[in-house]
Amino acid sequence: MLDVYDILPFDNPDGGVWKQGFDITYNENEWDSEPLQVFVVPHSHNDPGWLKTFDDYFRDQTQHILNNMVIKLQEDNRRKFMWSEISYFSKWWDGIDSQKKDAVKRLIKDGQFEIVTGGWVMPDEASPHYFALVDQLIEGHQWLEKNLGVKPKSGWAIDPFGHSPTMAYLLKRTGFSNMLIQRVHYSVKKHFATQKTLEFFWRQNWDLGSSTDILCHMMPFYSYDVPHTCGPDPKICCQFDFKRLPGGRVSCPWRVPPEAIHAGNVQHRAWMILDQYRKKSKLFRTKVLLAPLGDDFRYAESSEWDQQYQNYQKLFDYMNSHPEWHVKAQFGTLSDYFEALRKESSLGEKGSNSFFPVLSGDFFTYADRDHHYWSGYFTSRPFYKRLDRLLESYLRAAEILYSLALVQSSKSEKLSVFPSVDNYKLLTEARRNLGLFQHHDAITGTSKDWVVVDYGTRLFHSIMNLKKVIIDSAHILILKDKGAYNYDISTPFLKMDDIQSSQDSLPRKTVIKLTSQPRYLLIYNPTEQERFSVVSVNVNSPRVKLLSPLGKPVTVQISAVWDGATTVSHEAYQIFFVAHLPPLGLGVYQLLEVQSSEAVLADYNVYMRNSRQEKPDRLFKIKEMQNSVDNIILENSYMKLWFSGMSGLLEKINTKDDGKNHQMKVEFAWYGTTSNRDKSGAYLFLPDGDAKPYIFTDPPIIRVAHGRIFSEVVCFFHHVTHTMRLYKVQGLEGQSLEVSNIVDIRGEYNRELAMRISSDINSQNRFYTDLNGYQIQPRLTMSKLPLQANIYPMTTMAYIQDVGVRLTLHSAQSLGVASLKNGQLEVIMDRRLMQDDNRGLGQGVQDNKITANIFRLLLERR
Repeated sequence: MLDVYDILPFDNPDGGVWKQGFDITYNENEWDSEPLQVFVVPHSHNDPGWLKTFDDYFRDQTQHILNNMVIKLQEDNRRKFMWSEISYFSKWWDGIDSQKKDAVKRLIKDGQFEIVTGGWVMPDEASPHYFALVDQLIEGHQWLEKNLGVKPKSGWAIDPFGHSPTMAYLLKRTGFSNMLIQRVHYSVKKHFATQKTLEFFWRQNWDLGSSTDILCHMMPFYSYDVPHTCGPDPKICCQFDFKRLPGGRVSCPWRVPPEAIHAGNVQHRAWMILDQYRKKSKLFRTKVLLAPLGDDFRYAESSEWDQQYQNYQKLFDYMNSHPEWHVKAQFGTLSDYFEALRKESSLGEKGSNSFFPVLSGDFFTYADRDHHYWSGYFTSRPFYKRLDRLLESYLRAAEILYSLALVQSSKSEKLSVFPSVDNYKLLTEARRNLGLFQHHDAITGTSKDWVVVDYGTRLFHSIMNLKKVIIDSAHILILKDKGAYNYDISTPFLKMDDIQSSQDSLPRKTVIKLTSQPRYLLIYNPTEQERFSVVSVNVNSPRVKLLSPLGKPVTVQISAVWDGATTVSHEAYQIFFVAHLPPLGLGVYQLLEVQSSEAVLADYNVYMRNSRQEKPDRLFKIKEMQNSVDNIILENSYMKLWFSGMSGLLEKINTKDDGKNHQMKVEFAWYGTTSNRDKSGAYLFLPDGDAKPYIFTDPPIIRVAHGRIFSEVVCFFHHVTHTMRLYKVQGLEGQSLEVSNIVDIRGEYNRELAMRISSDINSQNRFYTDLNGYQIQPRLTMSKLPLQANIYPMTTMAYIQDVGVRLTLHSAQSLGVASLKNGQLEVIMDRRLMQDDNRGLGQGVQDNKITANIFRLLLERR
């Protein structure tokens, strides 16, 4: 795809009736030897939450669509319909009688009804981690296997805002042969249409053979609605969306309504739509044509089924009875289309051939018109993008511990009271809530405020439930004497070390109360590798002793818990230590209060504009001083860091293994929104030019900690509390910097806050981002594109490099990232926008939360 971007001018000339395309012509006799096969594919796109919550949509629309489907398909066996969102389908299935269930199974068996993709949702493809993409596919497919005994074979993704090859790879590995995509940059669509490459084999970047190839159909026009699916002229296609017949609630914006088909107009109307079908088919290499027939929440009323199916059947009957027209038109499912396409192009069910081209790469960043790039949603509602990843980590940990505990519980009668069934239900519910959130209006941050709260509440409840599963499972696993096991739901044997009080608040640490009797601290390593990692807990006393699982004393750093920037709390203390755990291991540490602790206290320097008369703290050594031009320095065995004494922000890194200095300047910047009529919103990023520096009139308070296990610099700006922490441990934790930004832009108006890292790396306008935490995609910052087009999704990492070094920003949440100048990386951390961006949401983004953005910065030699 980088080659395609290179040759495209990205201009936007008026293409006539197909605004973003070109005039299509054909020869009347082109189909004389081989007729055009047209598959009209009825569908209904059901968002599991957007302008309404999942439950409200189900109550008001979705259940009626599916109920009508069972009735209306049985009226005529030539009718077809398909469905993709199993979250809705399973909810409907649970409420219908066995007679209806049997009818559905019959319709599937007879090929009238098809499940496409079959995931829990139709997921976004920019922000989700592959763990969640796989999980929602499994959840949907397992449900289908168990309840219907069917396995989908074609992918259908008409609404995600750009497309990732990770999804293509997952579908291929699921056993799919075909897939369809829709939201691709209009210039790319036009280019593919001129080359007749809208159908291609999508191959992974790393694949030197063809084992990852999957046949992909790219829809050519602006949208998946009826005006943009029968052919290039939406004014004509709209006249064949029979829900828009006069007297209904929906009309055609081109002001020419549909006409019901009857003997007096069938010839003229059939010829009109055949002309569109023929023109559309000229963009493809075969004489098999796909014409989707549907839109959001369509077919909810019985009358629409009659309007669409009866009128189209009359058109089909007329066309098919005129052999001189050389067309065969019918209703079909997606698989009907792909089967005919493969037959026509002499393609086997699995194999690829030279008939279709091969393409590698992705389809970000999407624009649907003008300079309207959908790069805003890569960051929108970042609080929930982070909550999503927290739920994933809890789910992974809970699933492993539950599996191990289940094995143990089956070994003895005493352990049979383990709540395996209840906890399995909690795991399933968590998977489904995680799956629901991968929907392309959920993790994207593009739903109504109250819908976001509904998603957040589901994520939050599942985190709470998974903590219960973790506690119950770990309880069985750590007991030496399994006979002592006793399950009591009212008094759990273990407690978690953090509390999240609501769906929109950040978690906080619980304070462990110490006595001379040991408190047991259970630490779990959910990865398949041995881990040496810094762990922190809060305790109520600084007189602490820590014993390892082998009973040996462990080195501890005691750090202050702060109330604000400059006040030390004496209610709680943070202790830090290095834990060592085997793969998938549980380690039991002991915490005791002792008379004299050997723990090492951190020292503090607090830089402020007006340093006050020092009142010595009763425990910690705290030195107050004025902000100065002198640098602040931190170091460990791997590197030395220089920070500005005025801002507290990183300026330079020295790598000790080669003695080299590297410029590494961290700064913050604001983006505004354009003064044009169309402004930034939940989807779109339409800035008012380059970012402007984050200016502070007074120097921030800077708090510097020096300790045995880590040192850190914390800067308190008005909108962000920025922490850069350097661990003094071996391995990756000591070789990288932990970066934390607590962002609060709730008082801002049409502004977006970015963190920028400027280095002396000669990256030459190239940078790299991950796709879904699964693979790396090279990027090229292009001057021929507007700024907003050069922002890309980052799920877990982005990096720049030259011949000598690589700088990687690892991210604990999905955000938008760019490299707008040589040697730079910048990430957009939050956005607050006061208006809608005219993509259907009908509101801005004003429900910002105090959000934690967490990163690791890694500089390494190549």
